Amino acid sequence: MEDWRDKLGAAFGMEVPATTTAQQENNEPDKGDAIAQQGHQVVHIVLEKKGRNGKQATIITDFLCDDDALKKLARQLKQLCGVGGSARGGEILLQGDQRETVKQHLLSLGFKVK
Repeated sequence: MEDWRDKLGAAFGMEVPATTTAQQENNEPDKGDAIAQQGHQVVHIVLEKKGRNGKQATIITDFLCDDDALKKLARQLKQLCGVGGSARGGEILLQGDQRETVKQHLLSLGFKVK
């Protein structure tokens, strides 16, 4: 299987240097535990109604962790608010308007919240 670097090099008639693992580590944020990233990122809390038949949903975005860590944090938030929801792709969705409760909990965990 050809790498995109090989195709780029063939298209322009030049050799494209490979990215080292040290360069990849500097470019990519750490995708570890969500709680371990507290204070290092800003998460946004949004209330959304579109496409939900008028029902409200609280969406917390911009998490930089993997899906397993995100699901653990989502479980905490769902239990705290007593609602259903889901977590995937760097977002947590909670049913209803839970902005204040979620904001206070995330601030207590050390996250920066907008």
